[in-house]
Amino acid sequence: MSSVRLLTQLSRSARGTRTFSSSATRQDLIQNLYIRELKSYKSPVVAKDAHVGSVKVFTSPTAPKPPVLPADLAAELAAYDAAEPTKADVEAVKHTGLSGEEVGGGAEAFLSFLEADVQPAEAHH
Repeated sequence: MSSVRLLTQLSRSARGTRTFSSSATRQDLIQNLYIRELKSYKSPVVAKDAHVGSVKVFTSPTAPKPPVLPADLAAELAAYDAAEPTKADVEAVKHTGLSGEEVGGGAEAFLSFLEADVQPAEAHH
């Protein structure tokens, strides 16, 4: 029974307590000083030409020129055809020091090379 009495006393005392302060609130001196300084602040006046030294004047870029068709298209095509490599030039490439297997083996030779067995390296003891 003593525990029941204790609980009833605690519940009665909890109801009787105040949940708000009875004393008057105090003013915060630092907050008041800060707000007063903020209200009295005046920003400096900026001159209208203050940006002159630090900003470049914008100039738009020039428009690109349209491509011009060549006047003598047939002559330029003939010069291009003359500049194309011929079969004689390919023969000169073959004789630059590469062996015949490396240059002209073809696809079948390459595939047979890939399918060949790899010889294991001998271990030296």
